[in-house]
Amino acid sequence: MDKNKIKEQVEIIRQAFGYIHRFKDETFVIKIDSALISNNLFPVLIKDLALLHSMGIKIILVPGAKTRINEVLKAYQVECPVVNGIRVSPPEAIPFIKMAAFDVSNNVMTMLAEHETSAIIGNWVKARGIGVRNGVDFQNSGVVANLQTDILHKVLDEDLVPIFPNIGWSAKGKPYNLSSNELAFTLSVQMKAAKLFFINEKGGIKASGFKIPDEAYISEDGTISQLTANQAARFLELNQDGEYDEDEQRTLVSYAYRACRAGVRRVHIIDGRTEGMLLQEIFSSRGLGTMIYSNQHENIRPMTTADIPGVLSLMQPKIQEGALVERTTNDLAENIRDYAVYEVDGTLHACGALHVFSEENTGEIAAIVVDEIFASRGIGRKMMSYLIERAAKMKLDSVFVLTTQTADWFAELGFVISGVDELPKTKRDKYNRSRNSLILKYAISHERGNNELEEE
Repeated sequence: MDKNKIKEQVEIIRQAFGYIHRFKDETFVIKIDSALISNNLFPVLIKDLALLHSMGIKIILVPGAKTRINEVLKAYQVECPVVNGIRVSPPEAIPFIKMAAFDVSNNVMTMLAEHETSAIIGNWVKARGIGVRNGVDFQNSGVVANLQTDILHKVLDEDLVPIFPNIGWSAKGKPYNLSSNELAFTLSVQMKAAKLFFINEKGGIKASGFKIPDEAYISEDGTISQLTANQAARFLELNQDGEYDEDEQRTLVSYAYRACRAGVRRVHIIDGRTEGMLLQEIFSSRGLGTMIYSNQHENIRPMTTADIPGVLSLMQPKIQEGALVERTTNDLAENIRDYAVYEVDGTLHACGALHVFSEENTGEIAAIVVDEIFASRGIGRKMMSYLIERAAKMKLDSVFVLTTQTADWFAELGFVISGVDELPKTKRDKYNRSRNSLILKYAISHERGNNELEEE
């Protein structure tokens, strides 16, 4: 076999193992569009879900039942008009809607069992009626009022996969027909999921037909590859008016934006008709759907002259410990464009710098300092992610750090041991051999999302 091919495969394996370690014990909420249930590749998707579960990822499934509900209602000649995308559910239709919803969930549970994955269907959703909107009485169509998360956590701890039909009940046991998308969204927020997936038959959000926010990343096939939460908000603002066919895509972006704002770190909208798409989206930087993600850099900004006294104050304890080289006011002022700070309500809690060596197309990340009060909140990781992202935008090939006391921490972030000979010449000439700092290097990837360090 070609050596380059072997190397590429090894890198893919290494990358996958890194993601497996990162996501173990995390919760993923996965909504599967009803149209995929009859697709020839649906059994393969179920197999992939079972594989994720075997890796220690906690899976919550919300199978859509719209297609099956339509079939059952048609078979029994029950009329349920759809108004503004919501099915009006009269009481006489509810038994058929329940039958279809639980039929789909039972089918999914059976297929998981074929892969030795235990699942359970439960009535953990409290609901209330939508009521009357714009003169339309939606009768037994409802919205999620609450979830029994305490029971759900126990189910996940017992290594079971909970499956949620799109049915909820009132306190008095009245059943309601729910939106599967809304149910998945609510689950992701209340269960503090790391990821929310919308797996459909259309794939990610296509750029055509939409007004696109500045700096949004568009892939070669015209898919909006990624949006920050702020960009998603801008997308929704720009596309308030549009054709009905686009409403579903705008709705998914809206759920994704709201989920990110409520604490879900990543929302993925992907095509379930392509084999292995779910695994590729999770375990590879080359995601092919749309990823909408929380911007963990919201409190990070470039340093200003007014920040210099505060930054020097932050640095002082580390300088005294010998963990940081001493800087002066002039040092910071001369390199002010290199520095960034983490600010909350006007108070600085962290700082860091990226010094660029243009000739070698590399950069040094330096002066990473976090206020001890904020040390356990992942701020150092966020600062590193921000500076690495800045380096990626500048098209640098790599970044490096010099450290005497925190090599293990940098190694956890993906840095590898390097040597003095690999430093840029101007840095190498100034290297303090008596200090004997360890040198670690991080290779910059210019693929989607590969440089953003996940928050612990």
